[in-house]
Amino acid sequence: MKTVYKIVALALFFSAMSGFSQETTSTNYDQGFRLGFGLNVGYPLQDPYDFNLGADARLQYDLSKRYSVTLTTGFSNLFISGDDNDLGYIPLQAGFKAFILKDKLYLLGEAGAAFAVTNGYNKTSLLLTPGIGYATDIIDISLRYDHFSDFPTIENGTQDKGLGLVSLRVAYGFKL
Repeated sequence: MKTVYKIVALALFFSAMSGFSQETTSTNYDQGFRLGFGLNVGYPLQDPYDFNLGADARLQYDLSKRYSVTLTTGFSNLFISGDDNDLGYIPLQAGFKAFILKDKLYLLGEAGAAFAVTNGYNKTSLLLTPGIGYATDIIDISLRYDHFSDFPTIENGTQDKGLGLVSLRVAYGFKL
């Protein structure tokens, strides 16, 4: 798992470095804020979770035409079949977005915390999220991997922790 994070971090770093060397100095670009509201559906990679469903709000500040910083929060629920309780959580993450192709295709890295808020489970987990996406002026579609370091899982019939989640996010965004 650490290897995946290192590869994503290196890809973001080299993307950023190549962008700095190619970016022209333009004084006409309007830096500013964007706000997006998204729906998320995900597939958990560990038991006992069946699927994830959530909504989020992302505030984005465009540093340049190619680079942005983000702040994302919302509410998501990990559904469990049977008599066990679902796990609802509030993610709070800060991140960096680098556009790598025609100002539409981007790489995103976010880090933060997931605060469990339902069914008596009240622990907080480190949340790391690399992703890739496609954005226009109003639509943002991304595929990402979320890793929750401290959420409980079941591995070979025994209690464990560390949950992986593959998610699809579809969002509507606009300039503020």
